[in-house]
Amino acid sequence: MRFLNLFCVFLFLCIGWTKVNSQSFAKLVDTKIGSEGNGLGCGYNYIGASYPFGMVQFTPSFFSPQKGFVINQLSGAGCPHMGNFPVLPISGNLSQSPNAMEQYPKYKEVDQAYAGLLSVTMQDKTKASLTVSERSGIARFNFDASEGTVLIGGGISSTTVNNAMVQITSDKTCEGFAEGGEFCGSPSKYRVYFAAEFDRPAKTKGTWIGNALLESSSHAFGKNSGAYFTFDTKSNNEVNYRIAISYVSIENAKENLRAGRLSDFDAYQVNAENAWNDSLGKIAVESQNKDRLVQFYTHLYHALIHPNLVSDVNGEYMGADFKVHKTKGKGQYSSFSVWDTYRTQAQLVAMLYPEESSDMMQSLVDFADQSGGYGRWILANIETGIMQGDPTPILIANSYAFGAKNFDLKQAYHHMKRGATIPLLRSQDQEIRPHLTEYLRDGHTFASMMLEYTSADFAIGQFALQAVNNHEDATYFINRSQNWKNIYNPKNNWLNSRYPNGKWKDITHDWREATYKNYFWMVPYNLKGLIDTIGGKQVAEKRLDTLFKRLDASYEEDWFAAGNEPDFQVPWIYNWTNTPYKTSEVIHRIFNEIYNSKPNGLPGNDDLGTMGAWYVYASIGLYPMIPGVAGFSVNAPQFDKITITLPEGQLIIKGGDTEAHYISSLKWNNKLINSTWFDWDTIKKGGELEFKTSIKPNKSWGKDNVPPSYNHIKNNF
Repeated sequence: MRFLNLFCVFLFLCIGWTKVNSQSFAKLVDTKIGSEGNGLGCGYNYIGASYPFGMVQFTPSFFSPQKGFVINQLSGAGCPHMGNFPVLPISGNLSQSPNAMEQYPKYKEVDQAYAGLLSVTMQDKTKASLTVSERSGIARFNFDASEGTVLIGGGISSTTVNNAMVQITSDKTCEGFAEGGEFCGSPSKYRVYFAAEFDRPAKTKGTWIGNALLESSSHAFGKNSGAYFTFDTKSNNEVNYRIAISYVSIENAKENLRAGRLSDFDAYQVNAENAWNDSLGKIAVESQNKDRLVQFYTHLYHALIHPNLVSDVNGEYMGADFKVHKTKGKGQYSSFSVWDTYRTQAQLVAMLYPEESSDMMQSLVDFADQSGGYGRWILANIETGIMQGDPTPILIANSYAFGAKNFDLKQAYHHMKRGATIPLLRSQDQEIRPHLTEYLRDGHTFASMMLEYTSADFAIGQFALQAVNNHEDATYFINRSQNWKNIYNPKNNWLNSRYPNGKWKDITHDWREATYKNYFWMVPYNLKGLIDTIGGKQVAEKRLDTLFKRLDASYEEDWFAAGNEPDFQVPWIYNWTNTPYKTSEVIHRIFNEIYNSKPNGLPGNDDLGTMGAWYVYASIGLYPMIPGVAGFSVNAPQFDKITITLPEGQLIIKGGDTEAHYISSLKWNNKLINSTWFDWDTIKKGGELEFKTSIKPNKSWGKDNVPPSYNHIKNNF
């Protein structure tokens, strides 16, 4: 009987991992994944607390963790940025100025790190726990000394601060602002305000500026300034702290701080965990592989952090024209890593959150109204101008295709068309389409930039057709997207940059953050045309086979780079070469060889959820391949059962496996399907997609039903 009882307990524990309990999604997230590494091979994910699409991110900064815990940070961005108003608990009282807060040791160890909570132990044994609400950060500090001091950096961030002020307003409150910033070498000067409070009065308080410690002072100004509060922690070692920010004013930061006030730290933490359970639970996964579940939910978590709110509880936000605007019944969003997120993350958000996605698209339209046009990479209310191409039309077209309908479609298209047809047009200080004059005149420009432009042209054409019913413009832009053919070099059978006079450049020139062998496949809307151009499907298949000999290439190497956006869609191209079993084969290899659940478990920068969304789509067996087109290229999923709660119904995906990774057959609502393409309209209202998978490939399944491609068209819609 004792053996039977033990067996039952063992069986229960195993089954417990087969289906994720609805209350445990947040705790399946391991925020340490992607938080370590170097350079382009690092995830740059932070380990701290955040709220789904929330305004604040309360975390150690990846770039300056010794400064304590900052209140704004991007998830997966590979350049120093933001990191405003760091707070740091230290034992004892303060005997010298903290200056730039760089002399303190990083936290000693991470105790807990999941969605909505971070707990760490500092080097001096102080315990620090962090959680968040939608617009505020909450900290609990437990000191291991009779006195404890909390430092608040006003003129300190992860980059540059040009101007700052901090004011102590009582023995337990302070407020201020900071101005400055840069991002990836681009000036990104924004202003952010804060208001902060403790749950009890401090014993002593003061400020500092540079090397000067100003005891009993209530004001500090400029770079490397801040405020400190020292507490008697002999009989009560706990100090609680709350901070809220606003990009409009101190008064708005105070309103954000007052909003949704709860009783204590635990109440805020439970609220954040529940919010993440609701969000992550939109995709309920069943599997006996705990490690893969942790990876999946961590990647889904990363995909649901950004874009984040920048409007205050009263609806006010700072516009791209540096004027205060007010929303009506919606949120205003920023943190748009558009060159990255248009490939995966935007579609996922639109599928799961069409209303929030609509607000995000309207935020981009508003930004264009206020700045002169669409940006490529928006931080706060600043267009940083980093990366290349014209990605925002693609992101908007993708979001519209997958569910975001409630925004100003005509104005969205207005800015798409202007940016694609008017040379030298700017969004703030950044040119929207550099070298557009050359592109319009010659039909080509720098190779990787041009392939971004042709994808944008195709997306604009799709949006013109589907969203605003403009057939004439749709014809023009879809046909213009075929300009990729102008850089096909028949002498070497590759896409190749040209000089304005038409002469061919060295084939290695003009490819940004990738090689010509990686960027070659970036014609996702006309893969049939691309494949036919180089000699057919067998030639393309061999070229793909060579690319996938390695999966971990750097940006300068000629193999597949799993961590680089231009390569993200390439595994699914086998579905266009009549060898779909190789798509699932390569994705299985990527899961096994490239991703893991360690802190360095990502192959590249997560880029605000782009890589996270890639992992999610690859895991469920559906990948959004074509710009502006609502459909998926298929691969074998890696989980037994996946239940996706969509606005119009539940989509159930069955039959995946982490080992049996080839598709033997596929059914949609019990009807056999022999196609590697699924329209979004077919599945968005729910149904059952049942895969039968095997360890050995079924080379005949799906090979005769190739996904769509779009070539030149006549105006005959």
